[in-house]
Amino acid sequence: MREIINDTIHDNLMQEKPILAFDENAEFAPWKEQIQEKYMELLGMDEIAKNACEIKVEIEEEVRQDGYIRYRYVFESEKGCYVPCYLLVPDTGKKKYPVLICLQGHTAGFHISIGVEKFQGDAGDLVTSTFALDGVKNGFAALCIEQRGMGERQPKNQARGRQPGRGCPCLFTAMTALLTGRTLIGERVWDVSKAIDSLSYFDNLDLDDITCVGNSGGGTATYYSACYDQRIKVAVPSCAVCSYKTSIGDMWHCTCNYIPKAAKYFDMGELAALIAPRKLIMVNGKIDPIFPIDGARDVYSVVEKVYEKAGAKGNCELMETEREHYFCKDLIFGRIGRTEK
Repeated sequence: MREIINDTIHDNLMQEKPILAFDENAEFAPWKEQIQEKYMELLGMDEIAKNACEIKVEIEEEVRQDGYIRYRYVFESEKGCYVPCYLLVPDTGKKKYPVLICLQGHTAGFHISIGVEKFQGDAGDLVTSTFALDGVKNGFAALCIEQRGMGERQPKNQARGRQPGRGCPCLFTAMTALLTGRTLIGERVWDVSKAIDSLSYFDNLDLDDITCVGNSGGGTATYYSACYDQRIKVAVPSCAVCSYKTSIGDMWHCTCNYIPKAAKYFDMGELAALIAPRKLIMVNGKIDPIFPIDGARDVYSVVEKVYEKAGAKGNCELMETEREHYFCKDLIFGRIGRTEK
């Protein structure tokens, strides 16, 4: 009797060369335009843009802390969609501060970035994922965005959100986005871009000097946001950028990682064309079990070629850590910190 292996066809399809795979002999500009057009289409960005609205900032809290001022504010990123944010601004007296956008992955929420323990289980994430506090210490004004489907932005009815044994908290949000012709990662990218718009409310931020950093799901949002918004001058995705076939196409991942039809047209390496010539620092753990280092290296081999073709050789980097699925903040801030010596 034949053994039935249900996922063989998908494994085979994942091995096929994408239609828009990088070709060193092809003209760069027309190819990049094709990548951009397909990227926008597959993320559902046109559908999201139909519901655009004016950005208005509502300050909910202003608290002076040791070395910085913490603002909590909310803005409407599209009609009926409100984004809570924390902004930490150093009080060292500089006229303008560079901005660090901080994107949490699948933690309990963006309060982790500011070092607040709200729920049982937060303590472990506070060891490495206090992105905003570390950003302030390293010379940045740090913007924290609660991503859709996570933390305060989970569905009100928790039966529609995270259930024991039923996956990540953003599963329901991701699937309903697909029903409406969108993607959850596209909506998160939109929110990041509109959050950058919201920063114009504050007059002591250098909006020409924006870095975006995140780990895991936050790293994924970092990468895709840098592909969309040119105002992100430095992108530092951690434990996220990897070939589809060795990561999200090879093992279970949260639904928010998936873009319908993406692997048919491109892999993450090709998308680097939408970031170049801006700075890209990929950070990957050598023993990361869910974004394997071999897949990260495969992607980076394409990224290097893309950057060379874009005339930006040397403006991309793969930082390999000795850890697993882990945000190595000392290494990362040692590389991007803006603290005056």
